[in-house]
Amino acid sequence: MTARVRRYVEHETPTGDAEALNALADLLVARYTELGGVARRVGEPTGDHVTADFPGSPGRADEAPLLFIGHHDTVWPKGQLAGPMPWQVTESAEHGTLAHGPGVFDMKSGLVVMETALEVAARAGVRHRPVRVVVVADEEIGSPTSSTLVRERAEGAFAALGFESPHPGGALKRGRRGSTRLRLNVHGRAAHAALDPEKGISAIDELVDQLVRLREVVGRHSRGVLCNVGTLSGGGKTNVVPEHASADIGLRFADAAVEGAVLAELTALTPVREGARVRTEILSSRPTWAFDGPDDPFSAAVRTAGQRLGQDITAEPAAGAADTNTAGSLGLPTLDGFGPLGAGAHALHERIVLSTLPGRAALVAAILAEL
Repeated sequence: MTARVRRYVEHETPTGDAEALNALADLLVARYTELGGVARRVGEPTGDHVTADFPGSPGRADEAPLLFIGHHDTVWPKGQLAGPMPWQVTESAEHGTLAHGPGVFDMKSGLVVMETALEVAARAGVRHRPVRVVVVADEEIGSPTSSTLVRERAEGAFAALGFESPHPGGALKRGRRGSTRLRLNVHGRAAHAALDPEKGISAIDELVDQLVRLREVVGRHSRGVLCNVGTLSGGGKTNVVPEHASADIGLRFADAAVEGAVLAELTALTPVREGARVRTEILSSRPTWAFDGPDDPFSAAVRTAGQRLGQDITAEPAAGAADTNTAGSLGLPTLDGFGPLGAGAHALHERIVLSTLPGRAALVAAILAEL
């Protein structure tokens, strides 16, 4: 497993780098085919997604499949391996043997857990229902091209497992905040700021007022919304009334009803200034996956599978969003966090605890057997 993690990490795959992503996608397709799946690349200009279908065991081929969800893009640009984040294996007095590198924790090690579980189940002769796999290429920017694919793969599934990292300590993730990225675009009218200021409409002034409105909308739902204005752009010269301005905004939602209400207001904003135009563009949106307690039959089966291995399996809600938001929001029984233990997602100290890889793969294989 360590060797496979290293191989995937050493294929640097920044989101949007189609050539790099497709090179790793080819490896994944070959691996899933080797394991008995029917695998293919789903083409996108910014990098291909990967799907695979594994048939159920004799007598179970017609049962509803399990859906395995992952991604192969990372936040890191090329050059991290040769620079501040080389692949290396180190020893820690607290955690034992660690592996470091860009994407090792988020989430190339999770992909290795996924494929190893399928291999273990096949070697052990586990009689399991069919398995669908979807590995997307744009998760790190909100899955703008792959959300529809995830929805398609979720249709008719029995349950979904996500292979992102777990909580610190190993708890699985059940429930995630909704995450929406939107761009607020404002168009005004250019004019000379001294000779003809009254003929201009300042897009920047209009944007400032619209951001005040944004804060008012969010403030009415302060307990259920996180808001971050991440970028501002517009204008160019101090002697020209600016014609264009925009802001990119990140929103997180703990409640689906609040999510719907806030987005409805923000996509219906109207100009403050006569002649200005305001348009809200949704860049990506992952719906809220609400935590609905740990007592459903799927979670119980996962706990039972863990008990057979001597593992105490718990699940807690998570603040971050992922593609399991899409599956969970559809009402599909879903758990995430089947990757190994580690730390440092999106940070230079990204690492995994190598000794936890086999246990995570064994757990997923046991879940295949239990279900």
